[in-house]
Amino acid sequence: MKIRNIIKVQGWVKVLPFFLFSFLYVGAQTTTDQYIPGATAEGAIYFLPKTAVRVTVKIEKTTYTPGEFSAYAERFLRLNNVSMEPSTNYRIVSLSQSALGVRDTEKAYAIRFNNKTAAINVAQADDGVLLAINAQPNRLEEPVVFKPAKKSVIINPRQFMNEEILSAGSVAKMAQLTAQEIYDLRDSRSQLVKGQADFMPQDGAQMKLMLSQLDQQDKSLTSLFSGTIVCDTTEEVFIVTPDQELQQHPLFRFSRHFGLVEADDMSGTPYYITIQNLTQLPPTDEEAAQKKKKAANGLYYNVPGKLRSTILNGNDIVSKEDFPAAQFGNVELLSADLFNKHYGTRLWLNPLTGGIDKLEAEQPK
Repeated sequence: MKIRNIIKVQGWVKVLPFFLFSFLYVGAQTTTDQYIPGATAEGAIYFLPKTAVRVTVKIEKTTYTPGEFSAYAERFLRLNNVSMEPSTNYRIVSLSQSALGVRDTEKAYAIRFNNKTAAINVAQADDGVLLAINAQPNRLEEPVVFKPAKKSVIINPRQFMNEEILSAGSVAKMAQLTAQEIYDLRDSRSQLVKGQADFMPQDGAQMKLMLSQLDQQDKSLTSLFSGTIVCDTTEEVFIVTPDQELQQHPLFRFSRHFGLVEADDMSGTPYYITIQNLTQLPPTDEEAAQKKKKAANGLYYNVPGKLRSTILNGNDIVSKEDFPAAQFGNVELLSADLFNKHYGTRLWLNPLTGGIDKLEAEQPK
C-alpha cells in the first residue's frame, strides 16, 4: 500500500495524570508549531483535530505474455484472436472514501496544574490530540490493511512435453505435437469422467487427484498457444485535508496503459476532488470570540460542521460522501467547574472531529 500526501494520525495513547487548574487558550494568533504536545513543567499542551478525507484506490494490473506457439494457436487449437504481442493494462477496481482525524496546529491549548483541585487523567494521541479526560478513549476502527493476493505459481509447460515433442526439428512441428498431446489429455479426461478409462481410480479422492493432474497439464500446455495472463492488485491512498472548499482539485491521473501517472502527464485521465462546506452557521464576530476565549477558563472542544466530498472522472461522479468536518464548524468552551473536586467528570472526544462524544458528570451532593 502506498500513501500519498500522508499526514501522521493517532496511534499510541498517552495518559497524563495531573491536577487541573485552568485551561488556557494558546492558539489563535500565535504560531503553534513551537508547542510540543504532552506534559510540561506547568501542565500539558493538547490539540484539537481537523478532518481529512482518505481516498483509497485499488488498481489491478494485468500482464499478458504471448506463448511460444501463439502463431499456431488458430491452426492447431482453433483459438481465435490470440495476440502475439505482450501487453500490460491497468484498471481501477474500486475507489472509496473515509474520514480521518489529523492534528490541527491552529488549535493548540494548555492545561495547567493546580494542587487544590481534583486529580485528573488526560488521554492524548501520540500527535497530541485530546481524546478523553478521566476515561479510556474511544477506539476508532482502523482501516483494513491491504494484503495483495498471493501470486499463482506459473508452471513451466516444458516439463509436460514428451521426448517426441522436445526432439522435433522445428517450432511448427513442436506446436503440432503439443496440440496432439493436449487433445489426448482431454480425451483421457473425458474417458475418466465417463468411467471408460483403462485404469479407473479406486476411490473419489484418487479420482479427484487424477482429474486435477490432467487439468493442470492441459492448462499448462495450452498456455503455449494462448499465452499467460497475470493479475496483480495494488492499493494507493490519498489524504486530502481541506481548510476551505475545493472545486475540482486535481487528485491523480490514471492511464489504462501506465496506471497512476504524474499530475502533468497527459497520458492519464484526470480525477478531481470537490469539497463542499455543508455547514449552516450564523455569522460570528471573530474578534469578540477570540477575546472571550482568551479570558475564559475551561476546556475547548469542536462543534463540527459538515462537508461533502465528491470524486469526479471528468464530469462523471465516481464517489460522493458526506462527513462531519471539524474545520467547518466552530470551537466552544466547556466550563472548568465541571472538573473541580466536587464533580466526578468523565469526557470522551471524537478522534475524527474533536466534538464531544459523551460527557458524564456526577452532581455535587
